[in-house]
Amino acid sequence: MIDATTAEKTNGKTGLSDAFREHFSGDAPLTQKATNFAKARPWASAALAGVAAMAVLNTLRGRS
Repeated sequence: MIDATTAEKTNGKTGLSDAFREHFSGDAPLTQKATNFAKARPWASAALAGVAAMAVLNTLRGRS
């Protein structure tokens, strides 16, 4: 969890990295961490999935 001192340092640029750190720390399985992050930040997870999909498509584009 983010404590009060970390919350004071958060700004627009570091807010997403703070959310990654908050959701992906701990002992829970990775799938549960990813699900919790997707529920908390649906737009960020959709953008991340879109970028990953574009990277895969660009990788496969030149293959025949």
